[in-house]
Amino acid sequence: MTLTDLLFSQVNIVLTILLIILIVYWIFNMLTGVDFDLDVDIDVDVDVDIDADIDADTSIAGDNVDFQDIANTEVNKEDIVGERRKPLKWWQVTLIYFNFVGLPFMFTFTCWIFIWWFCTTVTTSITHSYDNTFGFVIFLVAIIPSLILTKIFTTPFKRFFKSFKQDGDAPIDLLGRTATINSPIENDELGLAEITIQSKVISVYVKSLDGSLINDKKEVLIIKQSSDKNFYYIKSYTN
Repeated sequence: MTLTDLLFSQVNIVLTILLIILIVYWIFNMLTGVDFDLDVDIDVDVDVDIDADIDADTSIAGDNVDFQDIANTEVNKEDIVGERRKPLKWWQVTLIYFNFVGLPFMFTFTCWIFIWWFCTTVTTSITHSYDNTFGFVIFLVAIIPSLILTKIFTTPFKRFFKSFKQDGDAPIDLLGRTATINSPIENDELGLAEITIQSKVISVYVKSLDGSLINDKKEVLIIKQSSDKNFYYIKSYTN
C-alpha cells in the first residue's frame, strides 16, 4: 500500500479532494486577497449564549444571517438580542456548540475537514479498511470525534479573532474637535492642521470658515467638512 493508494482510496478520496480544494482556496486567498461573495442564508434564531454554549434567552434579530463573505463571517455576541425567543433547531445548536458560529466559518470548517480527514485516514490505515465497508463505517463514525476535537482546537482562537474587526477601524469623527494649525490661512487659502487623538497625530486640510485670518500655531475648532470631503472648515478656538 502506497500513500497515494491510502489517500485516494474509496473511503478517503472524498475528504482528500475536499481538503485539497480548501488548501487551494486558502493559498489563492492569501496570494490575491480576493474575497468570494457567497450568499448563504441560514435561519439562526439564536437563543443561546455563544460563550456559554447553551443559554435559553437570546436570539439574533431578523430572520436571516447573510454570509456575504463566508471566509470571514461570524455571528458576534453583540448581534444577539432578546426580541424573539424560539427554540433552536438541532443543526443550529450544532453550529454554535462546535464554533461554526463565533469564528470565521471557513476557518472552523477547514479545521473540521482536516481533523476528520486525519482521523479517518489514520484509522483506516491502521485497520487496513480504506477500501472496504468497515472503512466507510469509520468514515461516518469519525464525524463525532472530529467535531469534538475541532471545538477543542478552535476555542482558543475566539479571543484572537475577537480582537479584529471585519470592517477595520471605525471612522473617527473630527467635528467639534480642537486642532493646531501649522501655517496662517486667510480667505480661500488651504492649510494643514494637526489633531491629537489618543496619542496619535492626524493631519487634515483646513480652510477658514468665514475667510478671516487664522495665524499659525493657533488652536482652532473644526466646524464642518467640505461637500467633497477633501478638507474641513475651522474657526479660531481662542482669541
